[in-house]
Amino acid sequence: MYTEIAKIIEGGLLKDSKKVYNYSAQLVKKLREDGEDRIADRIVKILNNGVGGVPVYKDELFSTPVDSETRSSIADIILPNKSDPIKLVLSDSVVESISNFIDIVQNKQYFDRQGIEINCSLLLYGPPGCGKTSIAKHIANRLDLPIIIARFDSLISSLLGSTSKNIRNLFEYANSKPCILFLDEFDAIAKDRKDPQELGELKRVINSLLQNVDEYLLSNILIAATNHHELLDNAIWRRFEQVIEIEMPSLSEIESLINHLTKDVSTDFKPDKKKIQVITESLIGLSHSEVKKIINNTILKSIIKKEDQIHFENLLVEVIKYKQKNNISQEMIVNFLHDRGVSQNSISTFFNISIRQVRNQLKAN
Repeated sequence: MYTEIAKIIEGGLLKDSKKVYNYSAQLVKKLREDGEDRIADRIVKILNNGVGGVPVYKDELFSTPVDSETRSSIADIILPNKSDPIKLVLSDSVVESISNFIDIVQNKQYFDRQGIEINCSLLLYGPPGCGKTSIAKHIANRLDLPIIIARFDSLISSLLGSTSKNIRNLFEYANSKPCILFLDEFDAIAKDRKDPQELGELKRVINSLLQNVDEYLLSNILIAATNHHELLDNAIWRRFEQVIEIEMPSLSEIESLINHLTKDVSTDFKPDKKKIQVITESLIGLSHSEVKKIINNTILKSIIKKEDQIHFENLLVEVIKYKQKNNISQEMIVNFLHDRGVSQNSISTFFNISIRQVRNQLKAN
């Protein structure tokens, strides 16, 4: 609550009506949670009459900054949606680290009163498709805050001087409202300044980024994510209170993903532990998003074919097709299925070929 009051005062001194309005609205929400409806109603009445004599409209609250050269938006804003919680299938240690970060944010005012210097920043790194963006959205939902996602395709201007200006505008925009600023693909603007291939102007962009991060983290929440942590400037790592590595899913995580993604459909493999083991082992080495894509494709094709359940061999076929980028022969699929316990009769039915043809393809391997 003290953070909101400080932000309202700051917005008033800067004559920033949007900032005053946004943080007043956040203060109203917290007052109602504490049962202080009378004070909350008074603040709402003031807001409805316009802040500082300047009415603030909802459209203004969600208008995002743009690149001066292309006029393209440099950020997207996503509102929290508690009615549709994001399911995270991650290791226990990662889930615990995420919960710790949420606890830090929720208790930031207590730490400040105790004189403990701590900022609300989180860096996520790991292979693409392993849930970094989903984690940021999950945290936003848990904290009931909108998330502002930087659009680096627009943020990085062909005019390098404009890039620094865009960065400043982005941080000022995020600072004007209660939110989480999410910098995905962070390595695009936070590369190591010692890299000899980088131009001097790009190094100045990184300096500008660091200055904005330092100012922003005095009282705001920042999450960044990268697929290439090895490219980050050393100074970047020191800015983040917490750093979490997000790895490829383990066998147990893959099994949890399968169960979650097929919870609303009938299958012939979930009751069979051996079949589940075969599927999970076939999917090892793929990211969370790749596993999701394969299972969803299998479900969609079963719906199109009007089948009453998802079949073991259908899912395995989608796995081998995805891994081989659809550059695969019938003979390869036949052998793949057979090696994973699918009977010759089932293979024959699947391809609508004779048992003899199946055996001939198995012998040819």
